[in-house]
Amino acid sequence: MPTSAKPHEITLHTALTKTASAPRILAADDQQHILEAIELLLKPQGYKVDVVGSPELARGALASEQYDAVLIDLNYTRDTTSGREGLDLLSEIVSQDSTLPVIVMTAWGNVELAVEAMRRGARDFIQKPWENERLLSILRTQVELRRALQQAERLAAENRLLNAQGLPEFIATSPAMAAVLETIARIAPSDANVLITGEHGTGKEVVARTIHALSMRKQKPLIAVNTGGLAEGVFESELFGHVKGAFTDARTDRIGRFELADGGTIFLDEIGNVPLRQQAKLLRVIESSEIERVGSSRSKKIDVRMISATNTDLKVACETGQFREDLRFRLNTVEIHLPGLRDRREDIPLLATHFLSQYVSRYRRDVKAIDPAALQLLLQYSWPGNVRELEHTMERAVLMCRTEQIQTADLGLASQRGQAQNLEELGLEAVESILIRKALQRFQGNVSQAAEALGLSRGALYRRMEKYGL
Repeated sequence: MPTSAKPHEITLHTALTKTASAPRILAADDQQHILEAIELLLKPQGYKVDVVGSPELARGALASEQYDAVLIDLNYTRDTTSGREGLDLLSEIVSQDSTLPVIVMTAWGNVELAVEAMRRGARDFIQKPWENERLLSILRTQVELRRALQQAERLAAENRLLNAQGLPEFIATSPAMAAVLETIARIAPSDANVLITGEHGTGKEVVARTIHALSMRKQKPLIAVNTGGLAEGVFESELFGHVKGAFTDARTDRIGRFELADGGTIFLDEIGNVPLRQQAKLLRVIESSEIERVGSSRSKKIDVRMISATNTDLKVACETGQFREDLRFRLNTVEIHLPGLRDRREDIPLLATHFLSQYVSRYRRDVKAIDPAALQLLLQYSWPGNVRELEHTMERAVLMCRTEQIQTADLGLASQRGQAQNLEELGLEAVESILIRKALQRFQGNVSQAAEALGLSRGALYRRMEKYGL
């Protein structure tokens, strides 16, 4: 079996050694002639320049684009002397990405304002009108420093990804996974909230655990919660904890998942299934960084990075009123979309071999390889349950195999062309498994639609999928 490091080594090398692009600068000022002057100065020097006229527009640009440096005015139309609007924007930028250099500008320069800007994280301070050579020199230095810091972070993430002990197995060599690996390497060292999307069984929790293991919080706990499986009545108690006597069964104080994750990461799986009323409580926690145990009037500050996952299209859910748009924006500072296994078939042989080795070791079976015909079937199958279904298929195959090689019959998969199965000869569970598999195939892994077609609740279908390894 190839070593598990190989997939990372191949893909990350490509992802992290791309030729550097032209530096991109964001300039924010409420005076149009200032913005025009910045463009006239920087564009001939090879910079890409985006200009905005307010802090609100600057926030929007930063949310949608990656920049190498930011030039911001400290004074805007609301308050032309104190610098408050610019200082607040500066603080927000630095808190989101401490490696992004911010150079502040003001026509009302004074020592106190300069000191306050530097205290809040500005890299340099320029008074208007500026000296062109000084501004160009500052930008050149800060962009180079920014890129050096980014490269150091990426190399550190790559090194940890290749060599760290205890990381979850993350096998990905297909072109469809290249962007996923690049994004993981880029954002793992930060504290940015991450939303992982993709069909059921695509490996969202593995990605969450990998991000945590590569982050600066790796020494602290990662607490995983299946929010879709929490009944509404226990949601707050599970996530935020409760005090003794808060309700009938609250015989002792209980610490919630957010408190357990303090200093580390909380992984909220199936976030798209959280009821609207509970979404409001989650939003308050994210915005305030405070939790309040059920039955208590005291708030507790927490420091938690949030990674969420869903197979629901949250944009559509927002449009239909099933999910809060403000919560969606808070959750997906960065979004990582995982393709279905059918869209990354190049990974199937490596994944199958990895699972073969894992279960041969667990069950102490003398199985050495996968028969070529069986491998061909694995490659042709549509995998509605994605990587999780492949894992359970290989586990079953190891248990059922009677030779040194996994045979097609050991896999328990119906061929795509569908050799007719006599349902009368099958047990109830086998028939149910087939029907669920077909429903998932029909709706391309969409659990909500498959559950509706089968006349089941989402929770009931999830339980059956887990039972049958789907």
